Amino acid sequence: MTTDPMTFALFLPLFGAMAVFLLPRASVAIGLASVAATCGAVLFLARDVLAKGEVMTALGGWEAPLGIALRADGLSVTMLSMTCAVGLLVSLGALDSFKGTGQMRTRQYFWPLWLLLLTGMNGVYLGTDIFNLYVMIEVIALAAVGLTVLSGTRAALRAGLEYMYASILGALLFLLGVGFVYLHVGRLDLAGLIEAEPSGALSAALALMVVGLMLKTALFPLHFWLPAAHANATAPASALLSGLVVKAALYIFLRLTMYMPLLDEIMVTSMGVLGACAVLWGGVQALRAERLKLLVAWSTVVQIGLIFIAFAHAGPPGLHESWKVAALLILAHGVAKAAMFMAAGRIRAELGHDIIRDLDRAPVRPTLAQFTFALAAISIIGLPPSLGFIGKWSLLEGAMSSGYWHWVVVTMIGTLLSVAYFSRVFAGFLRFDRMRNPVAEHQGWALADLPPLTLALAAIGLGLVAAPVLSFIELGYPFGAAP
Repeated sequence: MTTDPMTFALFLPLFGAMAVFLLPRASVAIGLASVAATCGAVLFLARDVLAKGEVMTALGGWEAPLGIALRADGLSVTMLSMTCAVGLLVSLGALDSFKGTGQMRTRQYFWPLWLLLLTGMNGVYLGTDIFNLYVMIEVIALAAVGLTVLSGTRAALRAGLEYMYASILGALLFLLGVGFVYLHVGRLDLAGLIEAEPSGALSAALALMVVGLMLKTALFPLHFWLPAAHANATAPASALLSGLVVKAALYIFLRLTMYMPLLDEIMVTSMGVLGACAVLWGGVQALRAERLKLLVAWSTVVQIGLIFIAFAHAGPPGLHESWKVAALLILAHGVAKAAMFMAAGRIRAELGHDIIRDLDRAPVRPTLAQFTFALAAISIIGLPPSLGFIGKWSLLEGAMSSGYWHWVVVTMIGTLLSVAYFSRVFAGFLRFDRMRNPVAEHQGWALADLPPLTLALAAIGLGLVAAPVLSFIELGYPFGAAP
C-alpha cells in the first residue's frame, strides 16, 4: 500500500472497523483513534490539493481503465473534510449517548458500523470509476441499515427494513445503468465518459442511475423510507444518516450529470419539479409531525428537494455554475443537520420524550441543547449569516438572473414553511405558562452538549468564510471544466 493521504483516508477506517470487530472491549479507543487519524490524512490531502489543484493515485500502480484510480480535487476534499469533522464530533457525542451498562451492546456495534460507513463515504468522494462507486454506496447502505436498527426497537427495525428494501432496489437500478455504460463505452472510469458520444443508450443508462440515486437520496416521491429511519435511530446514528449518508448519493449525482453527456431541458426540469414537490410536501409533513426527531427528519426531505432545485435553478445552460450552489447547500445541510439531530437527542435524553406539544410542560429545560437546535435551525431556514443563507441566496440570485422565477417562488414558500414548523419547536422552548410545577434547578451542561454546539456554530461561521470555501471547492476543476 502506498503512503499517500488518499490511500490512508480510504484504508484507515476500514482497518479500524476490522480491529474494533476483533477487539470489542477496546472499541471506543480504536474507533476514536481511527476517525482522528483519518481526519489527519484528509488534512494532508487538503494541503496537497491546495498546492496542486488535483491529486491522483493508482492503487497497485494500475492506471484506469484497468486499475482503480483515486482522485482528489477541491470538491471531493471539501466533502471529505465535512465527513471527517462531523464524524469526529458525532463520535465524541456518542461517548455520552452510549454510556452505561445497558448500552454496552449498542456501543459495541456502533463503532464497526460507523467506521465501515466512513470507509464507504471516503471511497465515494475519492472514486473515479462508476462500478467502484456502486460498491462503495453498497458499503454505505450496509452500514447505514445497521445503524438504523441499532436501538433495537420495533419501530427502528421496521424502518430499517424499509430502508434496506429501498437501498437494494436503488442499487439494482444503478448497477443496471453501469452495465449499459460498459456495453456502450467499453470502460467505466469517469474520464472515459467525458469522451463518449451522446446516444440513447447513454441517456437510458444515466436515467437508470439517476432513479437509483433518487431512491438513495430519498427524493420525492421515493422518500418513503427516510422519515421513519432517521426519526427512530439513535441520536448519533440519526446525525450520521442525515448529515452524511444522503450526501454520498447527492455527490455521485452531481458527478454523473457533469461527466456524462449534457442533460436536456426535460430531465433538468424534472429534477427541479421533484425537488419542488419535496420542499412543499416535506414542509407540510413537518408542520404535522408530533415528535421532534420526526420533524427534523421531514426537514431533511425538504433540504434534499432544495438541493435538487439548486441543480436545476438555471436550466441546462447554467449547469456549469449550478453544481457550486448545490455543493454549498450540501455542505450547509450536512453540518447543521448533524448538530440538530444530536441536539434533539440531548433534549429527549433530558426530558424523557421528544413530543413537541409537551416541550413547554417540562420543569427541566436543557437550555444549551435548545440553543444549539435554534442555531442549527438558522442555517436550515437560510437566515444570515449562515452558510445555508449563502447557498439559498446564490440559488435565488441565479434563478432570477436566468429568468426562472418559479424556482424563486418555490424556494420562498419552502422558507416560510421552515419558519413555521421550526416556530412550533421554538414556542415549546420559550413558553413557561403551561407548566404545572415550578421550574427545576438547572443541572448544568454535559460534555455531550459540546459536539452539537460546535457543529451549530460551524454552520453559522462557515457563512462568514463562504468565499474562500467556494474558491477551494473549485480547485482542480471538479467536473472537467477547462481552465
